[in-house]
Amino acid sequence: MTQPTDLGGGATFDLAAVEREMRREDAYLREGHTARTLVREPGLRIILIAMKAGARMAEHRASETVSVHALSGHVRLGLPDKTVELPFGRLLVLEKGLRHDVEAIEESAFLLTLGWKSP
Repeated sequence: MTQPTDLGGGATFDLAAVEREMRREDAYLREGHTARTLVREPGLRIILIAMKAGARMAEHRASETVSVHALSGHVRLGLPDKTVELPFGRLLVLEKGLRHDVEAIEESAFLLTLGWKSP
């Protein structure tokens, strides 16, 4: 299992291999989605999320600015005033505190990047 990486000197990831590994995990099989933190630094988190077709993540919000980059499939994000379609290759940036939910229209994977000011 891939653990969060120390960036001392740089880091590379085979995202397709990590996604395949994640899709075999119990959480993915049971709940329809799973997440793996790839980078955990004081001002940055990068998380790979895999979802089965039809899976949903309930409404939530991040306390900082986030980006959602669709790597495969197609996800739909419900925002307070609109719905955003995020097919493969699309990138969405959300301001901090914006409530949203996520639905996988088809089997999907996306990178969630969270950044914030270090204390």
